[in-house]
Amino acid sequence: MAAVTSQMQENRPRVPIYLDYQATTPVDPRVLAAMLPYFTEKFGNPGSSTHGFGREAETAVERARMQVAATIGAEAREIVFTSGATESNNLAIKGAARFAASQRRHIVTCATEHKCVLESCRALEAEGFRVTYLPVERNGLVSLDRLNDAIDEETILVSIMAVNNEIGVIQPLAAIGALCRERGVYFHTDAAQAVGKIPLDVESMAIDLMSISGHKIYGPKGIGALYVRRRPRVRLDPLMSGGGQERGLRSGTLPTPLCVGFGEACVVAQHEMTGEGKRLRGLRDRLLGGLRARLPDVVVNGDIQHRLPGNLNIAFAGVDAEALLASLADVAVSTGSACTSASVEPSYVLRALGLDDDLARASLRIGLGRFTEAAEVDYAIDAIAAAVERLRRKAKAPQTAAPDRRS
Repeated sequence: MAAVTSQMQENRPRVPIYLDYQATTPVDPRVLAAMLPYFTEKFGNPGSSTHGFGREAETAVERARMQVAATIGAEAREIVFTSGATESNNLAIKGAARFAASQRRHIVTCATEHKCVLESCRALEAEGFRVTYLPVERNGLVSLDRLNDAIDEETILVSIMAVNNEIGVIQPLAAIGALCRERGVYFHTDAAQAVGKIPLDVESMAIDLMSISGHKIYGPKGIGALYVRRRPRVRLDPLMSGGGQERGLRSGTLPTPLCVGFGEACVVAQHEMTGEGKRLRGLRDRLLGGLRARLPDVVVNGDIQHRLPGNLNIAFAGVDAEALLASLADVAVSTGSACTSASVEPSYVLRALGLDDDLARASLRIGLGRFTEAAEVDYAIDAIAAAVERLRRKAKAPQTAAPDRRS
């Protein structure tokens, strides 16, 4: 009996279990190993090319630039390092709009975009630009007909997210890119959730601007990139003034260790993408099947086919997701985007799908990733199902009136 108990304990995963890989990812040990020398003995400034320390750092940065570019089918000189996808999105949208302001003043985007895209567009509206916010279909995808109708002679840029950070749906990038190219407008995509996870090629997809984040692909936080097409050339106004680094588009000393880690993360992700995607899809199906076997009224938000392999956004009817999160001490999941987690309002992404407030408030985002194991998925199924059952029983239980203490 003791041996059986010991074996059960060995098979039990360590807790807490992390299932919020859309919010961030841990740094892969291979990435960390590549970065470490550039914090200590290889500490030069990549802009200091007059001596060996600087040239060594510069060489490392340029190698990282090539590694990032190779992941999306770009040229190294088309990669501009930034602090992350938020800065990249701001630079792409505001930079393109302000450069073209004397000729055209219209932007098209989508209602389910990341907050930094929506807020960048609202900032441009305050400057006198027009912005069209396209709705999405019930499955979370953009209608190409609606997009085509929204583009006019004043349109500068279309900004449509590659993979949604909450519901994981994959937009038809190649079709959108072809439409934008035909209509003579720039196509920008926030690909923070997509790079290294699904195949991307800026040439075949006719993408002009692409935002990338390091910490979504097992790289360090604080580093990202903006792909800026050279032919046909995309022109941007920079957001910051300074020493003119990064082709004058993003001044400031580059963080060599972060660039190196970002590049290595891209190499690893590209090499393992196919096998990892298949593995995560299997784990996702295991999770969804397990929950549906235990619980009625489990609804998947967003298209289940055109979806990131490791993402599930699920509504548990009759359950408040915040109460559910509080019951899951050993399972790290979320109710939506990490950038809007402080909001008490239902997710604007889920409401854009047509969910009512009750169902939107009953939804969890579950993100599986590189270090997720089958035993952890099974543990999460048990923990989530038990918590949902408990909360549903509590919601249906008759409320006992407080005793009358009047004398």
